Amino acid sequence: MNPIIRIEHLQFEYKREEDEVPVNAIEDMSLEIEKGSFVAIIGRNGSGKSTLAKNINALLLPSGGAVYVKGWNTTEEEHLWDIRQTAGMVFQNPDNQIVSAVVEDDVAFGPENMGIEPAEIRRRVDESLMAVNMYEERKKAPHLLSGGQKQRIAIAGVVAMRPEVIILDEPTAMLDPHGRDEVMEIIGKLHAEGITILLITHFMAEAAQADRLVIMDKGKVAMDGAPEDIFSRIEEIKAMELDVPFPVELAQRLRKRGVEIPTAIITMEEMVEYLCRQYL
Repeated sequence: MNPIIRIEHLQFEYKREEDEVPVNAIEDMSLEIEKGSFVAIIGRNGSGKSTLAKNINALLLPSGGAVYVKGWNTTEEEHLWDIRQTAGMVFQNPDNQIVSAVVEDDVAFGPENMGIEPAEIRRRVDESLMAVNMYEERKKAPHLLSGGQKQRIAIAGVVAMRPEVIILDEPTAMLDPHGRDEVMEIIGKLHAEGITILLITHFMAEAAQADRLVIMDKGKVAMDGAPEDIFSRIEEIKAMELDVPFPVELAQRLRKRGVEIPTAIITMEEMVEYLCRQYL
């Protein structure tokens, strides 16, 4: 199976404004994302996560190497529209992505720019709003919504364009715990419907929900694998100044006290279920 995203020896360099010194944000990075997968990318600040996302969406172009989206090279200007239709992007701050004064008009903005006929736009807007549980708010002004609701509108706007891939660059960073849960529920639902998800996050509990976890460090891939395998390498992760999900930390402490906990347990739900099954 051909990957829907292929990154080959990607390099991205920028110059610091204060002294014009070149900085390698990404250095010789290669990665493949399979169609239909749910991949989480984590790393400390400055590891290159957001730079990678913007290179995939062709908001930034490589200094070296290449990025392919569905076979199109992101440097090929004639395929820029195809790339951005294939890989939609949701940003950290939904206020930077919402452009209209009414919710349903904002969701319709992308399809309208694609030249889709009005009846199909109406259908897509309604379906996208229902997918993110925001149909009842369709006539409201976005500024009256909560942060979590705004982020769901931003996601609906991308979904309405029917992308095969959705790249989410720290979409829950500005939300409270309830808002984060709402957005993660929507992301899981979209993945279940067959959309490829690339989630950039610094919340380990969110990363644990993915099928595959990539840890970036200093512009390179430091670890890549199933979350349960990656999170079993606790000391290596902490050496990169990262945390692990609380259930993983708890499991490690319980093992030190002689309680047998499988290393595959990485979420609180799994932990509660296992302990109840074993000891109640």
